[in-house]
Amino acid sequence: MSLSPGLLPVLTPLPILIPILTAAATLIVGRKARVQQAISIAALTAVVAISGVLLYLADRDGMGAVQVGGWDTPIGITLVVDRLSAGMLLVSAIVLLGVLIFAVGQGISDGAERQPTSIFQPTYLILSAGVAIAFLAGDLFNLFVGFEVLLAASFVLLTLGASADRVRAGVSYVMVSMVASLVFLTGLALVYAATGTLNLAHMSVRIAEVPLGVRSAICAVLLVAFGIKAAAFPLSNWLPDSYPTAPAPVTAVFAGLLTKVGVYAIIRVHALLLPPGTFDGILMVCGLLTMVIGILGAIAQSDIKRLLSFTLVSHIGYLMFGVGLNSVGGTTGTVYYVVHHILVQTTLFLVVGLIERQAGSASLSRLGGLLAASPALALLFGIPALNLGGIPPLSGFLGKVRLVQAGVDDGSALSWILIAGSVVTSLLTLYVMARVWSKAFWRPRVQAPEGTLADAAPSALIDESTDVLFDDRDDPGRMPRLMVWPTVALIAVGLALTVFAGPVLGISQRAAEDLHDPHRYLETVLGPQDSWQSGGTR
Repeated sequence: MSLSPGLLPVLTPLPILIPILTAAATLIVGRKARVQQAISIAALTAVVAISGVLLYLADRDGMGAVQVGGWDTPIGITLVVDRLSAGMLLVSAIVLLGVLIFAVGQGISDGAERQPTSIFQPTYLILSAGVAIAFLAGDLFNLFVGFEVLLAASFVLLTLGASADRVRAGVSYVMVSMVASLVFLTGLALVYAATGTLNLAHMSVRIAEVPLGVRSAICAVLLVAFGIKAAAFPLSNWLPDSYPTAPAPVTAVFAGLLTKVGVYAIIRVHALLLPPGTFDGILMVCGLLTMVIGILGAIAQSDIKRLLSFTLVSHIGYLMFGVGLNSVGGTTGTVYYVVHHILVQTTLFLVVGLIERQAGSASLSRLGGLLAASPALALLFGIPALNLGGIPPLSGFLGKVRLVQAGVDDGSALSWILIAGSVVTSLLTLYVMARVWSKAFWRPRVQAPEGTLADAAPSALIDESTDVLFDDRDDPGRMPRLMVWPTVALIAVGLALTVFAGPVLGISQRAAEDLHDPHRYLETVLGPQDSWQSGGTR
């Protein structure tokens, strides 16, 4: 079945078009910060609603495809909506909206000289459009376009304020991303030379006729490009140095979303293009090394932002583990866990922004006594921290159990090694989170090696004025509601993954079944099976 034919052509392009058009509108009203904020929030709210409808329709009716401009497949631009792409769209839209409201509350676009008011909103909306392009693209070229839109917007957001550290991190990020883009372009050239098409469905048909060695080489190039984007070991060294210098909202949305776009590309290419079983062992080894090395790096950190950046890398390993298992169970766990990780990792970085505002620093050597100063802030950190560590019955535990079950079902020696690695990584993650709690929240402030913080009253957690948007340098210890409530909302969405784990895992399993039966994708994009099997699309 296909999506409702009347709704599909109308709704599918909107998650791309709405942010682009409203980005232009925010540039036009660049001198009116409140109007900019209202336009941006309204646009992303609409994207959340549209993405929810797309996921409902995709789960009810099956996947669907739209040919932009009326060009026939495989010549034109194809946008594909299935359970995976619609689910990723929805969770990314929720995160983007929450972080935007947090940014407004922090005052990142209120005219402070380090955070230009006319730049943040339109750039953020363009970033949102790039995410949507990547998730909806039905061909490799437009997937590349989505990556490049993300790169351009990311560089601007990373360097907001133009401090030396931010510019240095931004240049490093861009250089790494350009290398990934160059590798991706090389893969595009190779795959087009071998198959004569860049449409993923058409390519899936034609690449089966390519000699196995050539096919493996092409797919290896693409996996390297996507591995850099996903920050999988050994291509992850750039991330901990790039993200922590940015403003808290920027770091949060980067940590939550951008690496997952790379993971999404790996999942999609693995389902449609990779020779069966050829790269599964490599992906699993990379997953193990990513988990272990990432969490060991986190243990060595004393700055919470860098610590969380290493845990971000570490938990990409769980996703690589699930993909490498190449089973419906493994992919189900991966889809569920990627949704969990987007929400939890974003929330933790937002909480770090609140900690910086409350205490003036994110360094563990300067922090202490935050439990007494702000019990609510301690709760805001504790819930997602426990979720990341995999404490039952939270979604982190459920996702890891699903992956471990898939590994047990696989039964290979490598899968058992991955199971052991995942358990150890989970325990070490819990240890890292407990260390942050112990030093930043539990111990007295006077015991911190560099503790020079002013005492803050618990009542200072929420500023009751709805008219004041604070810059991150002013009024330390005071946090406006627009910073607190989006964080609370994202925590609630993360907890909803536990409360509604059954339905969410059901959608994840159906998405996995779609991925492991590529004929559904091919028939949706190319038409009835007889047409493309007989060469009608060639």
